[in-house]
Amino acid sequence: MKRILISLICVGISLGCSNRDNEDDIVFENIENPNDDNLEVYANIDFSNWKVTLPVDENNNGSPDEYQPSELINGAYRANTSIQPYMYDDVADSSIEFYTFPDVSTTNSSYSRTELRELINPAIARENWSLEEGGTMTGRLKIVDISEDNVSSNRQYHNTIVMQIHGIISLEDMATQGFSSNNGPPLIKIRWIDGYIYSYKKSLVDETTIGDDLLETSSATWVDASTNMGYVGFDEFEFRITASTGRLELQLNSETPLVYEDVSMNKWPFENYFKAGNYLGSTAEGAYSKVKYYELEVVH
Repeated sequence: MKRILISLICVGISLGCSNRDNEDDIVFENIENPNDDNLEVYANIDFSNWKVTLPVDENNNGSPDEYQPSELINGAYRANTSIQPYMYDDVADSSIEFYTFPDVSTTNSSYSRTELRELINPAIARENWSLEEGGTMTGRLKIVDISEDNVSSNRQYHNTIVMQIHGIISLEDMATQGFSSNNGPPLIKIRWIDGYIYSYKKSLVDETTIGDDLLETSSATWVDASTNMGYVGFDEFEFRITASTGRLELQLNSETPLVYEDVSMNKWPFENYFKAGNYLGSTAEGAYSKVKYYELEVVH
């Protein structure tokens, strides 16, 4: 609202005003600002340290299209017609919606995604963080819509991963071991299954494994252990992942945190990065999922 001060100037025949008896009268007029009720409020996400991976290959290079932080920050993604079909604002509830469906997948996966990948240094993608350095990711989100699973007899819907800590082989270990790929297993995956939030945490098959053998990324060395953390349905929920030396804490809303402190955590040999978005766990024809994020924050 703007307030405009209007002074009514005393005019006398003598071209002057008398003393205090004729002081200026003050009138305040309120004028509506037409833009006050039309301000668009966007999701609280700073893209300075995120790139996005899409489920398509429009540039025909054989890999999913990716867009770097410089192409996302300050609302730049809103003007990018290649991003807009898959990551777009919903100003009605100040969210960003991530839409995906089965199409193009990354080298080490069969599934498509519209997903953010953390870059702690956007100039050097291979710079990541260790559990000793630690980090916390907090999000407020919800599943908007997801296709029905018409094949599985025990599930109503397809599933999707909304958060991850992904492992990656360090530059030092790459050089020492002569690896051709730096891909590591995900330490934790947060998956929505028929309205329930499940954590999938990597654990050693053999807890006596030591040394360079820990860098073996196959399921013969590292296997998922799952935990049902509770029901959210299609409602909004908050989720926090806190990683530190030998410890992983997960919290859904105000529920009691799920804490992992075990041999596998103490021996985790990989560096890490956070991921958030919509990673659909189906390749079925006609499958799709939509996930909204209202807030997303990472602290190291």
